[in-house]
Amino acid sequence: MASNIGIMDSAYFVGRNEILTWINNRLQLNLSRIEEAASGAVQCQMMDMTYPGVVPMHKVNFDAKTEYDMIQNYKILQEVFNKLKIEKPLEVNRLVKGRPLDNLEFLQWLKRYCDSVNGGIMNENYNPVERRCKGGKERYPKGSQKISKSLQANNSGDPVGLSKASGPKQGRTFAVAGGANSSGEIRALTKEITDLKLSVDLLEKERDFYFGKLRDIEILCQASDLEAVPMSVAIKKILYAADAKESALAKAQEYLQSVEVAETEADTKTETDH
Repeated sequence: MASNIGIMDSAYFVGRNEILTWINNRLQLNLSRIEEAASGAVQCQMMDMTYPGVVPMHKVNFDAKTEYDMIQNYKILQEVFNKLKIEKPLEVNRLVKGRPLDNLEFLQWLKRYCDSVNGGIMNENYNPVERRCKGGKERYPKGSQKISKSLQANNSGDPVGLSKASGPKQGRTFAVAGGANSSGEIRALTKEITDLKLSVDLLEKERDFYFGKLRDIEILCQASDLEAVPMSVAIKKILYAADAKESALAKAQEYLQSVEVAETEADTKTETDH
């Protein structure tokens, strides 16, 4: 069981997009950012899907916006953890702040845990929308209502009066419509650029986060009293591997095995000499 997994476990190298795809596919949501799961409601429902009925979904607030409401969701999650004897500390004060890395790390752990229970297989008998409705209002992606109203307005009538236009007025009407469309396209492209910049920023923070961990490991392995220890040497073989096509892990393991064999032979020779 993955209730306690180390920080260097492969679970923590699962990317943001994979985590979002995992959540959206299983819970039929449309999250586009990790921070959207900061309320704790998604985590509660993932546990409900993994252990059907264990979470009191009628208490889970999917519309939680304030830290107080979010904390209530995490209290429910903590109760579930206690019931299932899951030894995983919840750093609620950090999670409710919506920090991408903190929430990403917790969701990476959650995916690993749920996969360890059901082997990564989706529960086909679980209806996430139905269960979520029992917990409160259904959550819709931000902006979806605005888009729907806009579509309704466009479909309900003639917003620029094309049907009434005739003769020379038609040219002016089409020009106005063209200008409106151009403005809409500019706004859409501007938003897309902003979203891409945010994604790049998050990716850079994620990269720096893991690079910092690797750098700490490197410094530890370079300590004078640990530098010659076989395990430190093996770790440095992985850190300093230049060829990305070949697995450095195999070479590190081979090195450790050779050291073990050499030590065994040395011990045998010592015993023979005595």
